[in-house]
Amino acid sequence: MENNEPVNPKPQEAPKPATAAAPLHRAAPGGPGPRRSGGPGGRRHFAPRRKVCRLCAEHIDQVDYKQMQILKSFCTDTGKMLSRRITGACAKHQRQIMRAVKINRNLSLMPYG
Repeated sequence: MENNEPVNPKPQEAPKPATAAAPLHRAAPGGPGPRRSGGPGGRRHFAPRRKVCRLCAEHIDQVDYKQMQILKSFCTDTGKMLSRRITGACAKHQRQIMRAVKINRNLSLMPYG
């Protein structure tokens, strides 16, 4: 009985899977991946435009509780007030809106959110 197979003195070991080096910082699960430059296939990063207060642009000095059209545009359908970050209102007008909405809720003109 002749065996033409070469004799291997060492038993064969299972090949180790190739592992990539772990990144130094990982993104949160489900979050954005690694940042890329604006080249092909990468994301382009634009600076967001600063929101301008709509009431300042329309030269409205005082917001009163009787101005329902203005107040409804700064609230959700359920009656919750929207934040300055979302509406873009300045601090002065946001305080006036907040006060007017609270008065309207007290007078039952607007729902509590």
